[in-house]
Amino acid sequence: MAVTRLCAALMAGTVAALISFSANAQAPGEVAAARAVVDQLFTGMRSGDSSLVRRAFLPDASLQSVTTASDGTVKVRKDAIQGFINAVGTPHDEVWDEQIYDVKVQIDGPMAIVWTPYKFFLGSKFSHCGVNAFTLVKTTEGWKIAGITDTRRRDNCL
Repeated sequence: MAVTRLCAALMAGTVAALISFSANAQAPGEVAAARAVVDQLFTGMRSGDSSLVRRAFLPDASLQSVTTASDGTVKVRKDAIQGFINAVGTPHDEVWDEQIYDVKVQIDGPMAIVWTPYKFFLGSKFSHCGVNAFTLVKTTEGWKIAGITDTRRRDNCL
């Protein structure tokens, strides 16, 4: 009798877990759409197209960089999105080429997180590397970047 109740409890738990998984399963189309907004940002950066970059973001999006100083203290620098957009659109001699890889996208309803290591090049010259953590929100216009937090370093790049 106890074994039967244990089996029934295990089966109920398994069914509940499967229902929960299917309710939170990520539609491949949504994953691709969220990823496309991140790709749009980097295409705009490479081409110096500030309007393409601007369309990837919510108007009040935030940018944060987390670095470690030579004395070991962690510093967080916050920048306004408009300053970044202006910098992208200001003519510069070298292409800003941020190369991402091993991209992971997680979605829960109207929110997505995109986690990706990157290497940043000015033209063909390596500048720095780190990880980007994007927070996206699904709006009536589609996925938009609400914020980016990144790490920056020059060594220990993957």
